[in-house]
Amino acid sequence: MSVARLSLFLDDHPGVLPDIGEIVVTGAVSGLDLTGLPGDRLRVVARMKQDFESFEAAGVHVALDPPEKAALAIVIVPRAKAEARALVAAAMARADAVIVDGQKTDGIDSLFREMRQRCQCGAAFSKAHGKTFLARRDADDFADWAEAGEPRAIEGGFATRAGVFSADGIDPASRMLAAALPEKPGAHVVDLGGGWGYLTATILDRAGVKQVDLVEADRVALDCARENLPDARVRFHWADATRWMPETPADAVVMNPPFHEGRKGEPELGARFIGQAARMLAPGGRLWMVANRHLPYEKVLRTHFREVAEIGGDTRFKIFCASGRSRTRG
Repeated sequence: MSVARLSLFLDDHPGVLPDIGEIVVTGAVSGLDLTGLPGDRLRVVARMKQDFESFEAAGVHVALDPPEKAALAIVIVPRAKAEARALVAAAMARADAVIVDGQKTDGIDSLFREMRQRCQCGAAFSKAHGKTFLARRDADDFADWAEAGEPRAIEGGFATRAGVFSADGIDPASRMLAAALPEKPGAHVVDLGGGWGYLTATILDRAGVKQVDLVEADRVALDCARENLPDARVRFHWADATRWMPETPADAVVMNPPFHEGRKGEPELGARFIGQAARMLAPGGRLWMVANRHLPYEKVLRTHFREVAEIGGDTRFKIFCASGRSRTRG
């Protein structure tokens, strides 16, 4: 992630910032150094709940959606190529001048080469294993790149968007977990980190389900879930799954927890999901989860639950059912 490169680029290019008008940053994640940008004219767009709250706490004007027009647009390049192209296309439609910043590991080199074939681009400013450059809009309207950000239909008729988890098809681990769920999971089920809604869709087909709380930190994925699940029994929550709590204890929690924060593998993230799941379950409630085979979640599960069983899986994944919240845990 570019923490300081953007501010260094602005220091090195003193004439880039417009004297008037709004400056919009898309693709922003917490930790981004916004030094050198005028706070009174800055709007940061963040799709992840944690990033949104981080910018908000820092006093930055953070928004869910960008304005139609801006004096300058800044794009922080995400890992997903289609999402990066869609963000660039939207920025080009929004402003005559666009600053693009990204890591080499997120494809900034190839994006820079492609953009040089489409529009006027200044020399790339290379720092900290990444690049920042200025692009100016001309005749090419980037319409084909904009299409990359449009909703796509996948197997089962589900709608997804570029950049969401499992955007190109049903995740095999989630499919395996869905097949292992009981016919009667309970009246109140929580889908923790529910993404665009595949697991919730399968839960709604089970007997006796009256309410499903789908909790997801990615607002774009949550918007897809709203489209995929036109069922009055579903409640949608844009929230950090490691902190969210239901109004009433749940009969079951179902989850395929993420184990990456950015590019770095962080099994601790899944461990926090497990702890939160334990706290939200009613007495007698059960946790159903799937995880990659190599992740060491057994000890964490036994810390929070009295009964833990591996009930299925294959060489890649393992499925657990846990119940009986440990009295030693808060």
